[in-house]
Amino acid sequence: MHHKTILIVDDETPVRDMLRVALEMADYHCLEAETARDAHEIVINDKPDLVLLDWMLPDVSGVELARRLKRDELTASLPIIMLTAKGEETHKVRGLETGADDYITKPFSPRELVARLKAVLRRAGPSTPEKPLIAGNLQLDPISHRASIDGAAIAMGPTEFRLLNFFLSHQERAYTRTQLLDHVWGGNVYVEERTVDVHIRRLRKALSIDGHERYIQTVRGTGYRFSVQTAQKV
Repeated sequence: MHHKTILIVDDETPVRDMLRVALEMADYHCLEAETARDAHEIVINDKPDLVLLDWMLPDVSGVELARRLKRDELTASLPIIMLTAKGEETHKVRGLETGADDYITKPFSPRELVARLKAVLRRAGPSTPEKPLIAGNLQLDPISHRASIDGAAIAMGPTEFRLLNFFLSHQERAYTRTQLLDHVWGGNVYVEERTVDVHIRRLRKALSIDGHERYIQTVRGTGYRFSVQTAQKV
């Protein structure tokens, strides 16, 4: 059984410790962050199942981080429970308007927290097993870590594989180089945007069997898109 991973974002160590103990007793795996910046990095790299997010954070407010996560379609479905010491209705409404899935006011009992957490995770639904991704005659199997065209294996580096995996999971949408860096390289990697171009070139070369490289399109002024539809019109 996969233990769900919860990211606890709070700048107060005693609060994080209390939450971690309560959640670990309920069989959850916990990650911790003190700032919104650290939290965002963990979300991108470790992909937790839910975020417990304190309203007040030292760098960027929890509300601002929630807004950022909900704005980016790649993290939009990540469940968020806001933690706050403020019981006023206005804060509650503001928290939910940013897209938080639930709201819990301090002080609260660990049992209440776990019950609310279970309810939110249940609503978020089960994650589907990783099925092979297909576009035209191109197939990528995330479990065996192989890509093939017409059944013939394609040789590519790990970064190209991750890039192709991302493109196949998010077809027909244009992504900026920054978005690709965040979601393929990870939120804490400071690499230049032109690195993306180098790997796109390598990936195109790997896909050049039967013209599959045309699925990766350069979108002027934006970045790149993976599209079977527009490639067929060309």
